[in-house]
Amino acid sequence: MHIRTLLTLIIFSLLSVKLMASEIIIPMDESQKDHLKAYGVAYLAIKNQVEVDWLLNYRGGTFAFQHNAKLENEMVVRGISYSVISDAQYSGILSQISNPDANMDIMKLEKLPKIAVYSPKAKQPWDDAVTLVLTYAEIPYDVIFDEEVMNGDLPKYDWLHLHHEDFTGQYGKFYIHYRNAPWYIAQVKEAEAVAKKFGFTKVTQLKATVVQKMKEFCAGGGFMFAMCNATDTFDIALAAQGVDIVDAIFDGDGMDPQAQQKLDYSKTLAFKDFKLSRNPYEIEFSSIDNQTFERNITPENDFFQLFTFSAKWDPIPTMLTQNHNKTVKGFMGQTTAFKKPLIKSDVIVMGETKAANEVRYMHGTLGKGTWTFYGGHDPEDYQHMVDEEPTDLALHPNSPGYRLILNNILFPAAKKKKQKT
Repeated sequence: MHIRTLLTLIIFSLLSVKLMASEIIIPMDESQKDHLKAYGVAYLAIKNQVEVDWLLNYRGGTFAFQHNAKLENEMVVRGISYSVISDAQYSGILSQISNPDANMDIMKLEKLPKIAVYSPKAKQPWDDAVTLVLTYAEIPYDVIFDEEVMNGDLPKYDWLHLHHEDFTGQYGKFYIHYRNAPWYIAQVKEAEAVAKKFGFTKVTQLKATVVQKMKEFCAGGGFMFAMCNATDTFDIALAAQGVDIVDAIFDGDGMDPQAQQKLDYSKTLAFKDFKLSRNPYEIEFSSIDNQTFERNITPENDFFQLFTFSAKWDPIPTMLTQNHNKTVKGFMGQTTAFKKPLIKSDVIVMGETKAANEVRYMHGTLGKGTWTFYGGHDPEDYQHMVDEEPTDLALHPNSPGYRLILNNILFPAAKKKKQKT
């Protein structure tokens, strides 16, 4: 009798635990108070080995995980909107998502992505949108630069970010305005020292090798994300492997007169048929960037549209475009947007400004890895200037433009979740 009573109590206890089991839901629609910090809690959950479901197209890309008191406390401290629901309620949501007619799906976030940000050691006179949002969201990252790349450190990371970097070796083509500025002099000195250390006579040769190693990192299974002029200069450097495309003021000798004809577009990730800028005093690298005078769009009318993809059939672009707004306000950069006719046919366009026939956000695969290019410099600073103060993201916790960056951060952690039958 005693054993039977004990068994009954055990069964009752197990049932009670099951009934009390609950799920934390972090909505990512307009009800969310701080979209950016929500990504940081999702990252923290993965770090603590808590399985996270990313509910694609459900309330703006909601995150969900089993109730955890420590994580709930973090959300309270960080000012993140959330709710606690029963397992039965969560099962209802999953059933809704699994409906074949619903453009929704579930991605399981399970592998903590190790993040590297490519940035020079010398102080830069501008901020980097990615480091700003990673810091705000409380997502850790390492800073690496040419030495680490040349030393073979890239395979240590899952995700590599490139921002305001000139891979053509022309120092951003800032010579005409900033050649006497301390930061410019320090940048040149640092680049020349690293080039010499690795046996190169020119910085252009060092950068050409660096982009090749980054391309190999991507092809080997890495995830690469680039913004601003790290996008077009990356492809220009790939197309110009072994060709001198820079003026004497940057490398001591003149450009190859046949440089344009010698470009090999088959080596690039995204762009084709572009023309080089041969003027060393023009702050443009090629015809890829849709320049301000060509765009004919005022700041008040500068917006781009995110595409909608099939969550069940195209999960990668669906993840990368999760947002509470499909219309995102535009922002400029040294490279603002990409001319549509110069983009390769196999590239997945994820955001465009139709009025200017330009692409703002795009994605592609290379071998086992992927890359994403995002035009512009700072999603919440329309025309960020040199030496301007960094953006305070506490004033923009619901930024749709910054959300696109964080989608890319979590993307390497994702694996499609199998539905129970």
